[in-house]
Amino acid sequence: MTDKNFACRLMSGLFMVLCAAALTGCSDDDQVTQTTPDNTLPADASVVFLHHSTGGIIWNGGVADAIDAYNTVNDKNYTVTEVAYPDAPYPWANYPYDYWHLWVQDGGQAAAEGVPTLESFVDSYDVVVFKHCFPVSGINADSGNPDISSSVKSLENYKLQYAALKSRLHEFPGTRFILWTGAALTADSSSPAAGQRAREFFTWVKQQWDEPGDNIELWDFFELETEGGNFLLDQYSAGGGDSHPAPAFAQAVAPLFAECIIEVIEGRTD
Repeated sequence: MTDKNFACRLMSGLFMVLCAAALTGCSDDDQVTQTTPDNTLPADASVVFLHHSTGGIIWNGGVADAIDAYNTVNDKNYTVTEVAYPDAPYPWANYPYDYWHLWVQDGGQAAAEGVPTLESFVDSYDVVVFKHCFPVSGINADSGNPDISSSVKSLENYKLQYAALKSRLHEFPGTRFILWTGAALTADSSSPAAGQRAREFFTWVKQQWDEPGDNIELWDFFELETEGGNFLLDQYSAGGGDSHPAPAFAQAVAPLFAECIIEVIEGRTD
């Protein structure tokens, strides 16, 4: 069973509430299985973290330090590499449409767009982590005409793109994937209706899109930022309506992210 105190030992003050809420790692205690040799990756397992913006702030909160601390205590050599993705020459965006376009559409358009392909990450890393920046939560009302090839941010389009993305990731059963539920917007930079749609989408991701026993795991970042609401809480934001998280929040949740990565490496999820 995973040590749920791992991250909490590195935390203090206000953010201990995150541990009290049992939000460490990828899953709750009743979902975690015992590690078995078949589920455990090698002691030198490698991870790539694909991110923009918010992901970089969380990374700088101490993800690498938490992994290193675990390695030292447990005689492991897990490595995590952070990569801004997608990056130039592709437009600066990493929303459901973009991952669908780059990794899925017609076999994936990443090479044509001049950015690394899904296959290149799979060939180089044991675990691939990816996420969306906070504009993903600015979700428009559905039109009634869902279009998988549309970059319009709507529930109907997101769900089609996620369904295709899941099928694509299942083509690589030897690789483990971790998807963050999306970063939240502050209430000041969104609207009640858009916030409710963001909550609806990430609930759908957790309750319907996610499958037990497959090679995709979730890290529920949206819940950490919102604590059950629809928006990034003001006390966790960078301030002034900025939807980037504050450094103190990043320092609190970075060990939780590290624990999720370790759980996936060691097969202690689902």
